[in-house]
Amino acid sequence: MYLFGCASPPVVHIDRAVREAQARGWEVCLGLTPNAREWLEDRLPELEELTGHPVRSAYRSYGRPETWPRTDVVVVAPATLHTVNACALGITSTFVVGFAAEAMGKRIPLVVMPCLNSTYARHPQFERSLEVLRGEGVRVLYGPGGFEPNPPGQGRPEEYPWHLALDAAHEAVRGR
Repeated sequence: MYLFGCASPPVVHIDRAVREAQARGWEVCLGLTPNAREWLEDRLPELEELTGHPVRSAYRSYGRPETWPRTDVVVVAPATLHTVNACALGITSTFVVGFAAEAMGKRIPLVVMPCLNSTYARHPQFERSLEVLRGEGVRVLYGPGGFEPNPPGQGRPEEYPWHLALDAAHEAVRGR
């Protein structure tokens, strides 16, 4: 499993998702957006030890060998407004969005669980982006049965429903 985290408060608890995924039998490779990497900078050695793989947040240099094994599924969680919109629009300026776009093209199962406040969720592009992703077969966990936004400042990052993303990853692979 490739687990990609974005700079949203639950990302500080991404080790919980890694451990839960490993307990379910997944080998996990962790990717972070540049801002999420900055938030977790002091914990990168711990996260690399936990996964057994380098934490990536940038494309590998041309000609360099791949350091991660192939994946059966990609999970983007927490996914910010920016990442959801960039994925839907194909704006591949970051490794996380670039790989998500590649996963769509290669038909690698892709699960996206947003995390944004209710103000951001009202942005008109957000709903269009969710429709585009769903139309491409992406399992988007937003709304009932997925992530439900809170008003600004009232989020509970420690309660982010990682298990829903992991359940969806399992279902996506099982359904192939």
